[in-house]
Amino acid sequence: MMPSLRSLALRSLALRPLALRPLANTSLALVLSICLLPSLVRGDEPATSDNAPINVLLITSGCCHDYDFQSKSLQLAAEKAGVKIVWTVVSEGGKGTDAEIDFYDNPDWASGFDVVVHNECFASTTTPEYIRKITTAHQKGVPAVVIHCAMHTYRDAKIDDWREFLGVTSRRHEHQAHYGVEVVNAEHPVMREFPEPYATPMDELYVIEKVWPNTTVLAKSKSQVTDQWHPVVWTNQYGDARVFGTTYGHSRETFEDETYLAMLVRGMVWAAGR
Repeated sequence: MMPSLRSLALRSLALRPLALRPLANTSLALVLSICLLPSLVRGDEPATSDNAPINVLLITSGCCHDYDFQSKSLQLAAEKAGVKIVWTVVSEGGKGTDAEIDFYDNPDWASGFDVVVHNECFASTTTPEYIRKITTAHQKGVPAVVIHCAMHTYRDAKIDDWREFLGVTSRRHEHQAHYGVEVVNAEHPVMREFPEPYATPMDELYVIEKVWPNTTVLAKSKSQVTDQWHPVVWTNQYGDARVFGTTYGHSRETFEDETYLAMLVRGMVWAAGR
């Protein structure tokens, strides 16, 4: 049985203090520093070493998905892979499609993190100044991983900053099904262990309207409606930042799939430059 997020947090309390950031006027706020392995707190490895833990900020919440389950699954997948990670999880904004979370009010919100994982879903948020609080930090060099509904976050915005950051533009998805995945770049570090053939658990295929110039497609899937191929795994160079993305990640079954989770972990490691 998968341990709860509370049990993971309690486990980390025995290893190091719980790091909390002040958050105001939020309906749901959870910021946890979770140390998954005892070796993470030995303090005998330099911060710049590839053996040092990766500081990961996970931004999650919004419409349409079981984000608590997804967060736990990703943390446990990293632990299973033996990747040392210190997690900070921010869950704000509720379960609607429109939210501007307080966490981004701090101009240095991304300071100290090796990679930011965006797994949120706020399609109706459109304020340019708010969106640019996020994209500016990434453009200056903060690496990122973007998952599933992050592609539809800020979908209604008139500006393209977020879409350029993601590396793809998508505004809709097709039905849930088992989609075959064809690897385009098997030599990329994220895809070297990806099996072929592979079909997803029940998930949604996102319709990709545009692939941005600095995006490199790593894998694609074919629409069962139009027979058109759409990128489903890619990397992007956004300013000084590496970005890894996938449009899959809708269902609970996907976040129970070892192949998918292992790919996400490799994506985090790659984005962090390890």
